[in-house]
Amino acid sequence: MTAVKRIGTPRFLVTLYYLIKYGAKVSPRAEVDLSGNLTFGRDCTVSSFTKIKAGAGPLRIGSRCGFGTGCFLSSGEGELVIGDNLVCGPNVVIMATSYRYEKLGVHLHDQGHTSKGTRIGNNVWIGAGVVILDGTDIGDDCVVVANSVVSRKFPAGTILQGSPAKPMRGFHRS
Repeated sequence: MTAVKRIGTPRFLVTLYYLIKYGAKVSPRAEVDLSGNLTFGRDCTVSSFTKIKAGAGPLRIGSRCGFGTGCFLSSGEGELVIGDNLVCGPNVVIMATSYRYEKLGVHLHDQGHTSKGTRIGNNVWIGAGVVILDGTDIGDDCVVVANSVVSRKFPAGTILQGSPAKPMRGFHRS
């Protein structure tokens, strides 16, 4: 049924639906699931060529969140929760699901999925090209430097950089 909705519903109607229901500004060039699992806070912006998939589980986006061009968000059974005031650069990937890969010689599709869930706090800035993997928990007031890969829990006020992402040393926020 989700595939039928995705193919059969013109994008401008999806844009209009989320504008009326949540006050979210979704580009007609974005590909956003029309799903009861997806909720937006007020005044969110979804730019062109961004894909938001909320078929498997809840995907909750807080108020005043902005997603740059070409982002990809996907929820899993463990859910994807994003707090208020997120600033998200272009080409960011945020996942709340992953393939199982324990068995050698067995195709990934045949091994199933896992979903620990992903959480991003309030007032977080995510730079261009960042990848946030399933099971990540980013606290409030964090900054994730461009092209980082985040895969674990980080406390509030942390500036993250690298692949894998680690707290930046010698930097103090005032």
